[in-house]
Amino acid sequence: MRKALSTFALILAVGFSGCSSQTLSAGEEAAPKEVHAYLVGKLMTAEAVSEKLSAAGFEVVGAFEVNKKLNLETVIFTNETMKAMANKPGRGFAAIGRILIDPKNMRISVSNPVYFGKAFMQNEVDYATLKEIKDTLSATFEGLTEASDKWEYAGLAEYHFMVGMPYYQDSIVIGTGPNAELLEKAETYKKGESHLFTLKLDEGKYLIGYDLDRRVGKFPKKIGTHNSGLLPYTILIENNEARILSPKFYLAVSYPQLTMGEFMKIATVPGAIENDLSRAFR
Repeated sequence: MRKALSTFALILAVGFSGCSSQTLSAGEEAAPKEVHAYLVGKLMTAEAVSEKLSAAGFEVVGAFEVNKKLNLETVIFTNETMKAMANKPGRGFAAIGRILIDPKNMRISVSNPVYFGKAFMQNEVDYATLKEIKDTLSATFEGLTEASDKWEYAGLAEYHFMVGMPYYQDSIVIGTGPNAELLEKAETYKKGESHLFTLKLDEGKYLIGYDLDRRVGKFPKKIGTHNSGLLPYTILIENNEARILSPKFYLAVSYPQLTMGEFMKIATVPGAIENDLSRAFR
């Protein structure tokens, strides 16, 4: 029995790491060994953040409430470089950046484009481009520091929470049909109440921002609202499919310090998210 438990512990320790040894592609030699998921700075309003982003040449997609009681908002932004980078099959989720307005912790939290760019672009990543976007954000929001959440840069290409859990490429099809019909369903479901934004990436290719059902969207309170900038959830429409990142992947990569105990607190959430987002396409 003791031997069996030891073997299980070893498997869990290896599987829970979520990364494996990877070879960096050309141009990534200068990448850091570890990269922080978020950059934090002094608190400012969503309006002030949006003004700074616009002045720096970014396109502000919008500011969206993620927790009314705590006044948490996510500012979504992009630019032509980000959209062009993400305009490859299955990579559209990398087209946007996020900044959480977090009055509870008296700060803003900027999703690090190097971290999420590597996680979403995988081995098609251009590190120099990601670094340039990060540097622009750091110059725009002076005084940004690295949050404690971090991961091995190379390992982000094959990130998964633990053995048996999904990878980036295990995205989930929640709807099929002509792209135009899928887009119409997404934008008009519940008279458009769930639809928050549409970002066109190419002809027939769209990234949709969606507001989760109120009960489903409360999950950050159980694992930490400091990373709740992962909302709103996004849906990628291309090739006659509507896809979402597997919630078991997306939640874990957005909370790289998530423990098994914390994950178990939201064990029903991934399925609830998939269910909620699928309704528009039924």
